[in-house]
Amino acid sequence: MEERKVALITGGTRGIGKAIAIKFAKQGYNLILNYVSDKTNIQELEDEFKQYNIETLFIKTDVSKFDDCENMVKQAIERFGTIDVLVNNAGITKDNLILRMSLEDFEKVIDINLKGTFNVTKNVVPYMMKKRNGKIVNLSSVVGIVGNAGQCNYSASKSGIIGFTKSIAKELASRNILANCVAPGFIDTDMTSILNDSIKENIYSQIPLKRMGSSEEVANLVYFLAGEENTYITGQVVNVDGGMVM
Repeated sequence: MEERKVALITGGTRGIGKAIAIKFAKQGYNLILNYVSDKTNIQELEDEFKQYNIETLFIKTDVSKFDDCENMVKQAIERFGTIDVLVNNAGITKDNLILRMSLEDFEKVIDINLKGTFNVTKNVVPYMMKKRNGKIVNLSSVVGIVGNAGQCNYSASKSGIIGFTKSIAKELASRNILANCVAPGFIDTDMTSILNDSIKENIYSQIPLKRMGSSEEVANLVYFLAGEENTYITGQVVNVDGGMVM
């Protein structure tokens, strides 16, 4: 029987991250998923993923803390012996205009979104290099490309992820490790579901396809870039935004 591949997906217990985790689970990947809050119902998540007949390891990890990430990766290697795919999806927003944005809110978003991507990647890469194979997909955003008023912290973090991805793609190519970015636009999630109709209509007016994307549409692209069919795409930023940014 062929050995199952293993994917580590940060922020994989909710939203887009969970959709990505489900996509990989359906394809038979064993999963490592981190969580931050003690309120996360791990038993419920474990029961949900059992239907895919895979092994799932949940580890409490704050990605902004290097030691936490080091411990998560060590536990993953002890359990599965390898990490074939890394998806850096964990992220937060703390929106405000720059005149009102606190230093704490700026630093927190940078620490989790950008520094967190470094912390996890730094700990996973040695294992990928050793076997000369691996796929890394980092979640950026279209606002990391075009910016957005009230999101200088978030935009900066997502722009940083693009530069980070391109740099490691060049560093790791000789070891057959591919690294790419996925940049979602407006995606239908818990955060966007609370918007009123007039705000949604304004959003749709900016999107040629006249609708928000789904988490599953983002997950499909992440899976392609991280899967076996991708053998020659690296260092790229691919938007999932209905044509909003061209």
